Amino acid sequence: MTAFFSQWSGYLTLILEGAIVTLELTLLGCALALVMAFLAGLGRLSRHAGLRWLATLYIEFFRGTSVFVQLFWAYFVLPLMGVPITPMQAGVLALGLNVGAYGAEVVRGAVQSVPKEQHEACTALNLTRWQCLRHVILPQAFVIMLPTFGNNAIELLKATAVVSLISLSDMTFQAQVVRAQTGNTAVPFLTILVLYFLIASVIAGGVRRLERRLAAGLDVTRA
Repeated sequence: MTAFFSQWSGYLTLILEGAIVTLELTLLGCALALVMAFLAGLGRLSRHAGLRWLATLYIEFFRGTSVFVQLFWAYFVLPLMGVPITPMQAGVLALGLNVGAYGAEVVRGAVQSVPKEQHEACTALNLTRWQCLRHVILPQAFVIMLPTFGNNAIELLKATAVVSLISLSDMTFQAQVVRAQTGNTAVPFLTILVLYFLIASVIAGGVRRLERRLAAGLDVTRA
């Protein structure tokens, strides 16, 4: 019995090391996705046709193609074009750009949902378009975006499993290693199932807490 637990404690350590890689992928991917979501979402609302076209092209391309293909393209094709890239960088790039395309539509919809009276008030106060967006529209729109951004972050977390296909040692890859070495499928995959759920729960709880805090701040400002 002691030998059994000693063996599985070593395998658990291996999976936990993969969990660190998964967390790193999730955090970096979410950071890139957030940047791209705001750039493309606000680009869709730009007065310049060129920016609107570029933003729309980015959104439709990454929403309309498979994240598997995007990952393989980043990892296998970019080096052929003279762009050296590590598995981690390829994973972050593919996941961040993919989820950012979905987030861009969230940004656009949230900004457009802010009442027109707010825009009219900015005009009355002689604020520039950028000042209006930064100080009035985005603070209100961000609260609207948060629940969907939280969902997108969880979707990105779950999508990190695809990086095992390029031999990046995330949780799924390590679970496959443990299965190959032990012949046991249930234990390693039950372990990562629980870990994915725990990480997703932390993300969901953090987003809800931030949403309540920001919403309360807006209520105080309006009062």
